[in-house]
Amino acid sequence: MSLIVVGSVAYDGVETPHGKVDRMLGGAATYISLSASYFTPVKVVAVVGDDFAQEDVDLLGSRNIDLTGLEWVAGGKTFFWAGVYSADMNDRTTLRTDLNVFADFQPKLPPSYVKEPYLFLGNIQPALQRSVRSQMDGVKLTGGDTMNYWINDFRGELLETLKQWDFLLINDSEARLLSGEHNLRAAAAKVQAMGPSTLVIKRGEYGAILFHGGRHFMVPGNLLQGVFDPTGAGDCFAGGFIGYLAGKGLDLAEGHLDFAELRRAVIYGSVMGSFCCEKFGVDRFRTLTRQEIDARYSEFKDCTEF
Repeated sequence: MSLIVVGSVAYDGVETPHGKVDRMLGGAATYISLSASYFTPVKVVAVVGDDFAQEDVDLLGSRNIDLTGLEWVAGGKTFFWAGVYSADMNDRTTLRTDLNVFADFQPKLPPSYVKEPYLFLGNIQPALQRSVRSQMDGVKLTGGDTMNYWINDFRGELLETLKQWDFLLINDSEARLLSGEHNLRAAAAKVQAMGPSTLVIKRGEYGAILFHGGRHFMVPGNLLQGVFDPTGAGDCFAGGFIGYLAGKGLDLAEGHLDFAELRRAVIYGSVMGSFCCEKFGVDRFRTLTRQEIDARYSEFKDCTEF
């Protein structure tokens, strides 16, 4: 059983206090897929131009990521984003956004994808997210993320989309904006009433909060000796979370899931997000092993158990 990941495959230009890279592999679907691939087979639905490098195809393929759903646009250019981070890397300024072929992205699932049970919808227009869900035949776990732009300007579409979702991952400011509540517990209750029975509110370096079935679980951020580049960390968190659930063959229906499994999924999400920060872009995933992941999971457990 595989996880379908829909979203952006891109190139990024990033500057942090540790250095600058003018062009590196990025995009939400890339980070989610690489992270999730340590737990379950992944199939990607995205679009790139003919400037997409073979070495990047090879990297994704080496991680058991199926690229049958990767659409190539002849003569087109791949989505490009550039930004610079503040000294403490808690804030970033976008310098350039070139949507290129991503501007006309209409995700279409190959026949070999439609019967898979797990679906993660990356940060794209809510109507497109809903159209992908409608192409699936027998999916048992659907969710994804969104952002302020869709919450503000496409609220009606987003609310219709969320009715079909089992889980949602957003940050604290997005949770407040979507719910109209400042208190995160009150915000979570309102968001869950919109459709997703499971909500994870990401809080950056301060960790995350899981809400499910009237219960919640708080996890701190993983203390790293140094943060090199936080680009993609939230997407890697998402990949670890859904990848773990898919790898276990779980769904989120009431009575079908031990809450402890959801807690483990959140911890693995935190672990994967922390590894992402250790090098520029996806570079940490070129050498990362499952043994390292499980060792950090155990370390995380040791630091938080009481």
